[in-house]
Amino acid sequence: MKLVISNKPYSPWPFRAWLLMRELCIPFEEELVDLSLPGKAERLKARSPSGRLPVLIDGNTIVWDTMSIIEYLHERLPDAGVWPEAPAARAHARSIAAEMHAGFPALRRSLIMNMRREPNPVKLEAPALADIARVAEIWTSTREAFGEGRPFLYGAFCAADAVFAPIVNRFHGYAVEVPLNCRAYMETIQSLE
Repeated sequence: MKLVISNKPYSPWPFRAWLLMRELCIPFEEELVDLSLPGKAERLKARSPSGRLPVLIDGNTIVWDTMSIIEYLHERLPDAGVWPEAPAARAHARSIAAEMHAGFPALRRSLIMNMRREPNPVKLEAPALADIARVAEIWTSTREAFGEGRPFLYGAFCAADAVFAPIVNRFHGYAVEVPLNCRAYMETIQSLE
């Protein structure tokens, strides 16, 4: 398999797919598309039907969008641990991953992804603070319900952890205050990166 991505430190979508495949030891070749070079749109369109990254190429199969890649990997490699094994945990994991993938617009606008940023707080408005509180609630309630006392959201690392990893970086880079149990989860994810 080949994973076509852009710059991982600055783009959450490619980073999620890359981290998932790396942590689950799914063999893949990484192809980096430099978005700073001229002709970006043409080069992206040549690799991706949507003109966006990431793209997973598996033989003649081309899959784009992080969530589609995650589902494809789950179907293609059902024993790899992409999602939790228990049906209730798997359904919950898909729900929080979809919420993260499609939601939290104020958080995204206020805390731009930059894994190279030195931790430094910024003033946050109420909508961003509400998004941060929701993320902390997700992490806390998920680990309590499904974490089995282990460090990841569902005990073992899975797609939900990969989907939330860029938020961990944003919270760290902007010195966002979170409860201690969330800080412990962040440290677990940061130890992977």
